[in-house]
Amino acid sequence: MREIDDEFEAKLGRIGNRRAGRASSYLRRVRQEVQKAGTRSRRSSSFTGERIGRGQAYGTTLAGRGRASGQRRVVVKARIVRIKSGDTGAVRAHLRYVQRDGVTRAGTPGELYDAEVDRVDAKAFTERSTGDRHQFRFIVAPEDSGELSDLKPFVRDLMRQMEQDLGTRLDWIAADHFNTGHPHTHIVLRGRDGEGNDLVIARDYIAHGLRARAAELITRELGPETEIEAARKLQQEVTAERFTRIDRAIVRDAPDGVLQLGALSGQEPAWQTARMGRLRTLERMGLAEETEPGRWRLDVELESKLRRMGERGDIIKTMHRELAAAGVARAGGNYAIFDPEQAENRLVGRVIGEGFSDELSERRYVVIDGIDGRSHYAEIGTLAANEEPPIRNTIVELRTRPAEPRDIDRTIARIAAGQQGIYSDGLHHRFDPQASGEYVASHVRRLEALRREGLVDRLPDGTWKVGEDYLDKALRYETLNHSRNPVRIGVLSWQRLDDLPQALGATWLDRQLLTRTPETLGPVGMGAEVETALRTRRQWLLEQGLAREQDGQVRYARDLVRTLERRELARVALDISARTGLEHVEVKTGDSISGVYRRMLTLNSGRFALVERSHDFALVPWRPVLERARGQLVTGNVGGEGISWSIGIKRGLGR
Repeated sequence: MREIDDEFEAKLGRIGNRRAGRASSYLRRVRQEVQKAGTRSRRSSSFTGERIGRGQAYGTTLAGRGRASGQRRVVVKARIVRIKSGDTGAVRAHLRYVQRDGVTRAGTPGELYDAEVDRVDAKAFTERSTGDRHQFRFIVAPEDSGELSDLKPFVRDLMRQMEQDLGTRLDWIAADHFNTGHPHTHIVLRGRDGEGNDLVIARDYIAHGLRARAAELITRELGPETEIEAARKLQQEVTAERFTRIDRAIVRDAPDGVLQLGALSGQEPAWQTARMGRLRTLERMGLAEETEPGRWRLDVELESKLRRMGERGDIIKTMHRELAAAGVARAGGNYAIFDPEQAENRLVGRVIGEGFSDELSERRYVVIDGIDGRSHYAEIGTLAANEEPPIRNTIVELRTRPAEPRDIDRTIARIAAGQQGIYSDGLHHRFDPQASGEYVASHVRRLEALRREGLVDRLPDGTWKVGEDYLDKALRYETLNHSRNPVRIGVLSWQRLDDLPQALGATWLDRQLLTRTPETLGPVGMGAEVETALRTRRQWLLEQGLAREQDGQVRYARDLVRTLERRELARVALDISARTGLEHVEVKTGDSISGVYRRMLTLNSGRFALVERSHDFALVPWRPVLERARGQLVTGNVGGEGISWSIGIKRGLGR
């Protein structure tokens, strides 16, 4: 027998990965055999990008595993948010949202936590996120989360498992929300791995792997789902007015819209019973018909109609909750949903509730107590980082945002048409010598908004390259805005209706008394309240000498609104002067304003900005652009249409 020596000499040959080559060849043969067998892949393209990034192996494996018997369900929603270079405003806004008031079990603001600490600083996380290319946002909602006394241990275990699957440390924070019927957690994950590189997670892992890991953990925590629990949940879906698991199975088994029950005899008895009960429910809804015993024909729009029914049911529940919180009673027939797709839609009323219709994308809703006597639900879309949500009890006007170019766009297009697609304020003044500075500045602000979307360019000399197809660009911009914000909200009164009848200042009631086309008021609800308030306000104006009765009619003082506004500003200015020792300077059309913007004042006449210098101050109409200049020098020119502001130009309050 030949002796074998344990020692050997390694000889380096051509560098390669034969194992990978053999694996690739083997997988290729498997795919070929599958295709021969007539099995279709999920997509026609062989490349999907789903497996690029960390966690691709776990994502692929967990995606094909399926739901084990007794495993509890977890809903995971994911969104990848791109962050503009150096702009963390969206990050700050989202963290403010997840920490908003009333989301804990005690109704207090939410608290952020991470892997180690129960209370973390949102500002520190935002500062670490500076320079990140993107951010991951997750909502994790176990179906049985109500049985957990605390979601933090579950979330921490999930994120530790995610770190193991992705092979890197993760920088994340989370907040638990208990303000809905299903407790859930918002997780914000930085787009950087443990080494500071861009974190890329495979789509398969985001879509399937994370949910599977969460289901494993919640099942381990609460134990497997019992047959009684499963049967109870299944029975709840039989009569549900929404798209359910049973409906999904029915649609899958009836690709041509016809379901043959005899071909499904091999399934579990509980599912067969639930399916039969669901079909009878769909029959009562007019969405299914038994053409012969065991043969059912389904509505071609079954899924979409059930989803719309589910959305409407959620809306009605939301309205009930908001109306109950506001102490407003309404009959069932007095509910309405504001449709932003109707071009002429308009609604006036009082805000009685607001919130998020989609927490992941932060799309908002508002509930309005309308002056027509009905309660309205309206989707208002997403808000910009510097926008504030509608404030309860304010009186607002909702209008459909038209997806078409504005008059201001047509003016820009006409000016640029004769200048090879170039626009400037000088060209505008040459085109229209009567145009005021504020009017021209409004066109520049419009172009600045389009520039932020990459539709126009500002040249080094201050002119604008808008192109000869500018109106097409404006249409794209408005279409984008309509998808983000389908509704325009204008505040008619920042004060409560109850405070307006005897308020010092120019109120919405005064404008209603003066207008030639007053609002149509309903006989009940807010409509009746407004009618009473108008009568009280009319009597107050008579007592103040601002109106008189003549020939059976009430005639109001000339320039009533401006008189009321000046009276209120004079009283407020007197209070400020008493506190600060500064003198009030009244600003008129044509004046130049320059000073430090201190704060915004909400008065009966509207919102005003306090601009001051060393010895005096002015109260002028407020605009949102001033908020980013609080405590800074601002300069404005008063025109007929308003004030054109510049930030940090010069000192002083000029006349």
